[in-house]
Amino acid sequence: MLILFTVLVSCGHKDGTTASAPVESKQAKSLLQGIWVDAETGEVLFRAKKDTIYYPDSTSMPTYFMVADDSLILGDQHYPIIKQSPHQFWFRNQTGDLVKLNKSDDPNDALVFSHEEPQTLTMVSEMQKKDSVVIYGGQRYHWYIAINPTRYRVAKTTYNDDGVGVENIYFDNIINISIYQGAERLYSSDFKKQMYNSQIPESFLGQAILGNMEFDHVDENGFHFNATICVPDGAACYLVSTDISFNGDLSMKLMEY
Repeated sequence: MLILFTVLVSCGHKDGTTASAPVESKQAKSLLQGIWVDAETGEVLFRAKKDTIYYPDSTSMPTYFMVADDSLILGDQHYPIIKQSPHQFWFRNQTGDLVKLNKSDDPNDALVFSHEEPQTLTMVSEMQKKDSVVIYGGQRYHWYIAINPTRYRVAKTTYNDDGVGVENIYFDNIINISIYQGAERLYSSDFKKQMYNSQIPESFLGQAILGNMEFDHVDENGFHFNATICVPDGAACYLVSTDISFNGDLSMKLMEY
């Protein structure tokens, strides 16, 4: 039997009309406390603790939740509740499929939430360095690329196997390019993804990371590097030629999408 109580209160609008606003069910939230696993596979889906839902994946951000209007509300997503009891929780996911969960009684399931506090999220990669020597016009040049992970977070909403929206967190990079001729430094600068906003739509940049930089070639126009800017865990990427002249002038050109 579904145990859920919803109270409606009136809220005033500027035009004097009223609208009903849902008030969450404290009892339903209390029943949801604990670790929940898929009824068929036994796979851990989430842990409800106070007013926050945590996910087993350490890249997934904890999410504030409430229960109101016979729905589980995560952010702006509403999942209709079909059945709720102390040990069972059924709801419909993003595509309308019925998800059946059981409350876990296995103490080992708690081990997957050792990362559960947001401040313990760590950078998922380490600094990478690469360099090489190129010869052009009888001159010897040495280029360096350093890919530095940062704590600048990029959020991306994905849907897990049960059709529940999860906000995954990735860390952006700052990439340094340096070019030397012997001991003389011809160029050195940090690159951030925002520097490519003239080539890439802002809407894409907001959910993308500056993933990589590769040396391509050197010619009479200078040194040509290729920057890769991608949406994490997706197929959508931009490849932008990042060109540095012998005088240190910077230019960019979109290569691929």
